[in-house]
Amino acid sequence: MRILIVTDAWAPQVNGVVRTLQAVRAELGGMGHEVSLISPDQFASLPCPTYPEIRLALARGRAVGQRMEAAAPDAIHIATEGPLGLAARAWCLRRGVPFTTAYHTQFPDYVARRTGLPASWFWRYIRWFHGRAEAVLVSTPTMERTLKAHGLSQTRLWGRGVDLNCFTPEAAPHPALANLPRPIQLYVGRVAVEKNIEAFLRTSSVGIKVVVGSGPALARLRQQYPDALFLGSLHGKELASAYAGADVFVFPSRTD
Repeated sequence: MRILIVTDAWAPQVNGVVRTLQAVRAELGGMGHEVSLISPDQFASLPCPTYPEIRLALARGRAVGQRMEAAAPDAIHIATEGPLGLAARAWCLRRGVPFTTAYHTQFPDYVARRTGLPASWFWRYIRWFHGRAEAVLVSTPTMERTLKAHGLSQTRLWGRGVDLNCFTPEAAPHPALANLPRPIQLYVGRVAVEKNIEAFLRTSSVGIKVVVGSGPALARLRQQYPDALFLGSLHGKELASAYAGADVFVFPSRTD
């Protein structure tokens, strides 16, 4: 099967959406499917306001449509609600081509935290964007209930997996965690305001707090919380070693 994925999030970005899509493409390819991609690196782009690490594609609808036609897909999945997702959605609707979408994060809450505007405003956009999809893929039952409460009933559960070749109980602890006071409390993820990391860093507890990841809030948090250990982005076996060396995993986000 020829599968086309349209996404506004792709490398060199490091986030959950990119990691998910990279894994999906690799797994589908291993199953014998032909997977093509339309992503921001194929177009001129500009930095996203308040989050310059994310590039927004400056792509005309015609250019996106030409790439979609050239891919001649049997199935189309629109992974994100950004400029490329909008162009792909419009192309599909004009031609009566079915497509699926995915809801990766609590987008209205995420944008509300960055803009100061009410989340209810952005739910209108979410309902409009995903409402015409054949199915909206969600990662958890909680996310499924949230979308149904907002009028999107065509949800399908799309769980996440773990690479057991990398993340195993036998993984050696990361050397940076050796001889640290216990318990070692670990956060892994993007270092940004919507992840609510400061709620974790402000807590008074024994041991040490460790943050793995990068993002727009990293420099400020490093300066503001010198007692915490910031390791930056880790990948693969190095990331597995950070998990192996920790005692507690902490994920304070309210938008995931």
